[in-house]
Amino acid sequence: MVATVEHRYGRVNRVPQPIEWLTDNGSCYTARDTRTFARGIGLLPLTTPLSSPQSNGVAEAFVRTLKRDYVRVSPRPDAHTVIAQLPDWIDHYNEVHPHRALGYSSPREFIAATREALSAN
Repeated sequence: MVATVEHRYGRVNRVPQPIEWLTDNGSCYTARDTRTFARGIGLLPLTTPLSSPQSNGVAEAFVRTLKRDYVRVSPRPDAHTVIAQLPDWIDHYNEVHPHRALGYSSPREFIAATREALSAN
């Protein structure tokens, strides 16, 4: 969590505004210490509904895409190398990677186009 927050905001004690942190119901994510720590740095811990294959499917699809389009085509001599590459992969996924469900635009492109369309109305 800290590495992700610092990558996005630099060295801060808390995120500038609350951010929802969605996870499944795994014990590592629902542990009291984990949730307390997340709240302490400004995250709002949320879990997918129990018995919700749709929510879990979205997360699994993201992991599958990350493995297919980034991990398998990148150098990965050890876990440290892979972890060091994750922020760039996620930035690329959000900024550049085309998504079929978004008309082959990236999430950021889709959001920008949606905002533009809404402001034009």
